Amino acid sequence: MALLLIFSIALAIDLVLGEPPRVIHPVVWMGKVASFLEKGGIGRPPLAQLLYGLGITLVTIGFFVAPAYFILFYLKGLSFAAYVIVGAVFLKFTFSLKELRRVALEIKRLLLKEELDKARFELRSLVSRNTQNLPKPLLVSATVESVAENTGDSFVAPLFFFLLFGVPGAIAYRVVNTLDAMIGYHGKYEYLGKFVTKLDDVLNFIPARLSALLLVLAAFLSRRDARRSWQTALSNHSRTESPNAGWPMAAVAGALNVQLEKKEHYKLGKVGVPLIPDTIDASLRLMQIAVLGWALICFIVGVVYFVHTT
Repeated sequence: MALLLIFSIALAIDLVLGEPPRVIHPVVWMGKVASFLEKGGIGRPPLAQLLYGLGITLVTIGFFVAPAYFILFYLKGLSFAAYVIVGAVFLKFTFSLKELRRVALEIKRLLLKEELDKARFELRSLVSRNTQNLPKPLLVSATVESVAENTGDSFVAPLFFFLLFGVPGAIAYRVVNTLDAMIGYHGKYEYLGKFVTKLDDVLNFIPARLSALLLVLAAFLSRRDARRSWQTALSNHSRTESPNAGWPMAAVAGALNVQLEKKEHYKLGKVGVPLIPDTIDASLRLMQIAVLGWALICFIVGVVYFVHTT
């Protein structure tokens, strides 16, 4: 019962309140801790960087997971209500739906007003690529790609690990995913971020494919081309550098009959209908249906677990 309540309240907090101020947001502090620690590894020999990156990962996971675990352990024996409420707040910090939707719709609004520079600036909160000179279609593409990928990274995956390992599991996933976004790149992070990148790939292996399936189902329920969505996911997912990101992005490309492109990196789907601001709305509808489906699955799993253990 506790897990069901924690999940339900966490979802309600996200949908109603959204994100807390950045100054107290745990994910922001995960980034600050990583930024502080990474300085000691840059410029070292490859093996030293690799070991240092392993250390950063373990230390940061422990720094955020251990306090949450002991706080919840203490509260569980003290007050059921406090345990559920604090657990829900902790869990909410591991996923974000309302903020993703807000940013995507803000980019759409700016594109409709032809304020491309402002849209490029806003897009920086969603993607790591250089947005400075992106034309309008590629701004739409990058936004749709982010909506698709974050269906997995920002919702399906953290709740997947919540089902397996409770709130600490969801927090551990969010730490790894945040570190991967910060130091999981090539260049000066080639070896420093190698461990966390591989760990993130392993953790997202099932959630990414599950997200693609949910998006295919969303395409079917919204009367889009679910067959093309699934076929595109199967045939195009390997075009991205990440072994996981291509699955949900390709599923959305197929469902919307568009080609999503990151210049000089990949093209997903075939050229069909043009990429316009309304394409962002369509991707959000797919995300919302997929999220609803996953929330329902999580709830059912929670009920089955509760019945089985009582």
